[in-house]
Amino acid sequence: MQYHVDGELVPEDEATVSVLDRGFMYGDAAFETLRVYGGDPFEWAAHRDRLHHTAEALGFADAVPDDLRERVAETLAANDLDDAYLKVSVSRGVQPGKLTPEPEVDPTVVVITKPLPRGGRDGERVWDGPATVQTVRTRRVPGEAIPGDIKSHNYLNGILGRLELRRSAGDGDPADECLLRDVDGNLAEGATSNLFFVTENGLRTPSAELDLLPGVTRDVVIELAREEGFPVETGAYSLDALRNANEAFLTNSTWEIRPIATADGIEIGAGPMTKLLQRLYDERVETAHY
Repeated sequence: MQYHVDGELVPEDEATVSVLDRGFMYGDAAFETLRVYGGDPFEWAAHRDRLHHTAEALGFADAVPDDLRERVAETLAANDLDDAYLKVSVSRGVQPGKLTPEPEVDPTVVVITKPLPRGGRDGERVWDGPATVQTVRTRRVPGEAIPGDIKSHNYLNGILGRLELRRSAGDGDPADECLLRDVDGNLAEGATSNLFFVTENGLRTPSAELDLLPGVTRDVVIELAREEGFPVETGAYSLDALRNANEAFLTNSTWEIRPIATADGIEIGAGPMTKLLQRLYDERVETAHY
């Protein structure tokens, strides 16, 4: 594999950044993960805009290069990939080892990729089956501390949630995803996913006004549901709302739409709305990229 590091394609085993890079030292960096279908990143504009938003929140908006899309294309071409996982990172770069950033920024820009199966109507899922999810004691960091709508390299919140899953599983297999609640006990999100569930009144998902990252895939699913005339509600929900749901699923760029088999051991599973939204999502990918 070849990766793009600061404007140059380099072999995977030579793709490195400085130990003084602030992305390494402090998590002082922005990133986006995307699916690539048929050679093109899915929802590129939305991911690019969120990358800019995160960089702006961190104080280095101008560090996102104007030719980022070209660097992505070069990385995909160098690895001869049409269907892939893609991660784009922009850090503040190398600076002296002190917490307060210097005003001048020399960013580190990295593009990495790896192959994934074909998506769309004739594609295959990247997951083995519906997800098992488990709530954890770790709470979502409040937006008053770290804004919930930025995607930075500091992912300790999700890592701590996933470590809880490992500890609670003992010698068994941990759940596929943890569910984080906010400090008030409302359902927020998974470590790397957004949550949806279905009741007799329609589709439900935690509101973007809560402490969560509103995913690009989440937005696409909401749009697809509303185009079909499904009632979609965003709000604050308790754990019981999920446990009593008729259907439930997780979304992110890599998984797309992944049904939830069980939540805290309670069976939920896929249903007609989940399956229809999966088909509509596949059709959108097919039409746009193949």
